[in-house]
Amino acid sequence: MADGRALDEVVEFTSGLIRVDTSNRGGGDCRERPAAEYAAERLAEAGVEPTLLERTPGRTNVVARVEGTDPSAGALLLHGHLDVVPAEAAEWSVHPFSGEVRDGVVWGRGAVDMKNMDAMILAVVRSWAREGFRPRRDIVIAFTADEEASAEDGSGFLADTHRDLFEGCTEGISESGAFTFHDGAGRQIYPIAAGERGTAWLKLTARGRAGHGSKVNRDNAVTRLAAAVTRIGAHEWPLRLTPTVRAALTELAALYGIDTDLRDVDRLLEKLGPAAQLVEATVRNSANPTMLDAGYKINVIPGEAVAYVDGRYLPGGEDEFRATLDRLTGPDVDWEFHHREVALQAPVDSPTYGKLRAAVTEFAPEGHVVPYCMSGGTDAKQFSRLGITGYGFTPLRLPEGYDYQAMFHGVDERVPVEALHFGVRVLDRFLRTA
Repeated sequence: MADGRALDEVVEFTSGLIRVDTSNRGGGDCRERPAAEYAAERLAEAGVEPTLLERTPGRTNVVARVEGTDPSAGALLLHGHLDVVPAEAAEWSVHPFSGEVRDGVVWGRGAVDMKNMDAMILAVVRSWAREGFRPRRDIVIAFTADEEASAEDGSGFLADTHRDLFEGCTEGISESGAFTFHDGAGRQIYPIAAGERGTAWLKLTARGRAGHGSKVNRDNAVTRLAAAVTRIGAHEWPLRLTPTVRAALTELAALYGIDTDLRDVDRLLEKLGPAAQLVEATVRNSANPTMLDAGYKINVIPGEAVAYVDGRYLPGGEDEFRATLDRLTGPDVDWEFHHREVALQAPVDSPTYGKLRAAVTEFAPEGHVVPYCMSGGTDAKQFSRLGITGYGFTPLRLPEGYDYQAMFHGVDERVPVEALHFGVRVLDRFLRTA
């Protein structure tokens, strides 16, 4: 089991990584190298040789391998990103890059997304070095850049140009799962991710006839774009159940003693109450308009108008998504992928999933582990190009009233010290059995 020093180090490393500002503003505006060097130094101190890799200067990734005792076993990838979304200090109770530890809580940008998991990995590996322990499987560690944007400088770069470093990897774990979800009725649920919706960020372009704002114009690009955006925003996507979501609904219904009637999923979700939050975003494809850009002067009708849409599609749902967007945009608006990544599905009856479940149950026997599909995406998408099956597993035992989902990209992001200690113990337990 991870030693007491590991429990201290996971807090120290979470705080230390937070203090390194790795805000990713998109368009290449980020520098992860100081955080990568921080992580690499701590691996090297444990006798694990790190390799630092860059596609773009300053956009640094770290890859290392801990050799296992069974060369015939498939390697396991542990990965976490080093970049974070920006934060406005004036909106926070503490400075977002202070890494302050106050009243048993670590504060700052990245405390949950996801420098906490980076710190857990470092703490566990260093604990093994002190003990002289070797896992059964090779463990490949990857700390990545650019996850909060395109991943082109991070996991995409690694998967496309450094495949050799991931030789033998068959499965991987990363964000975001095995956290406590309190249902408000005394139950503690621990969802472990076994799938992700695909990413379909879209650019919509409408073209028309430019002209004076006081004149009649039947070819107004803004009007055409607005109509398409309204249709997209109002569209009711049909129900589509993937195996992971079907398993989640089945297990949740059993937990609540509800008949599993998958013919009326919306009614089933109502009966699940707050627990429906774990699945309601993943029973359908979705498309949410997010940005508009048109014109340069109030009395000038522009010849072009542009909108952006955050689209997500379920495993097996991309063809339907494309056909629906063709119909909703109509003949006067073109659309293209601004950024696209695949949807993922992982088996929930695999030995690895069983060991993930068992590790959580050992340290949270009062909890109920269920599978779920993430509504968004992670670096597992890029690593899937290497044939790596990904699970979301960043274990945290959280107190009631702590809104885990609100911490992602939110103000006053923070994580309890006890949650980090739980995470180290559970991660260590899983890796020893994996």
